[in-house]
Amino acid sequence: MKEKMIDFLLDNANPSIRYRVKMEVLGEELSAAEKDRLQAEILEEPIIQSIIACQKENGWLGNGFHGPNKNAGAFENQEVGTKYLGEKLVYKDTPVLKKAMEAFVTTELTDPCYRTKGRYFDEFRYAANGQNIIRCACIARAGYDDVIDIKPQIQLALDSFKRVLDVDSVLDITRLRKVGGKEKRVFNDYEKWPCYYHLDILAHTDSWKTEENIQMLAEAFKKLMRTYRPEKQVGGDSWVGYVLGTTGCLKEGYQLGIEENGIHCTYPDRTEWLCRCGLAPYLEGLQREIELLRSFVNGEGICMAPIVENQLRGFGTYSGQQLEADWKTPTRRFCDITFRALLILHYSQKAV
Repeated sequence: MKEKMIDFLLDNANPSIRYRVKMEVLGEELSAAEKDRLQAEILEEPIIQSIIACQKENGWLGNGFHGPNKNAGAFENQEVGTKYLGEKLVYKDTPVLKKAMEAFVTTELTDPCYRTKGRYFDEFRYAANGQNIIRCACIARAGYDDVIDIKPQIQLALDSFKRVLDVDSVLDITRLRKVGGKEKRVFNDYEKWPCYYHLDILAHTDSWKTEENIQMLAEAFKKLMRTYRPEKQVGGDSWVGYVLGTTGCLKEGYQLGIEENGIHCTYPDRTEWLCRCGLAPYLEGLQREIELLRSFVNGEGICMAPIVENQLRGFGTYSGQQLEADWKTPTRRFCDITFRALLILHYSQKAV
């Protein structure tokens, strides 16, 4: 089955996917000539050209950090731009990506580039928050964690998931605060709780992977994936003198798919990331999702599975994994779906 999926993608997918299939799934070492040819094709894509064009002298991409704004387009900002380049280009010596990573080293976290009005929101003080945790997720996604030190944030991610096992629920580490006549639940200072970006960091790094850490993470997700306590399915914000939203704190009731019009649709990003973390042997819910995807692969190697489309289409801060330039044809859409399904199957079977 995997062989058919690979054949379909190598015959139909864009150069980014073809490169990643050969390198990431098949473990092939491409010749310099083939890498250069694929790179040249990728660099000509309009989105890549727009990212290159918006790069500033210091390497920063565009006029934004955490996604677009009125002065920064969907891809012309440092977070989305670096993550997209990391997913599309794969190897690290591409000048636009290398310069963007250098900007993460040379730019202070209080710089206006981070769009926090000069404030540093300490990721160790504010649970599931802070511009540096976003920065480190970008570094991890681009494969630069062996160049730029993010070990403290990797440990913070592990500690945040471990905290799930230490308490009954998020209610134990948050408090209610009245804001404008309404009650808001905010995390206590110096607490820990996992968020979208902590998972992103762990999914795209390997240095933390020991059997003990993987089993701890699996136990944390078993708790987070409980669905029988709706009263505990709440999140928290940060209190920084005012209420500040978190970077996607995870809530109890975490699921790998949803029902849409009576059809089960998979979250491809969540499923892929848990497989990347090595959790497939330990989570029954993840195993069911993997088998469901497998069952939707047809005889031509095309995965026809229903997916939560807004989590795959496009590319943004909290969603989007699309590597095809567009979905103007069904084949291109199925290339993206099949590629993510192939990665899920690959990482679910890969020994850590």
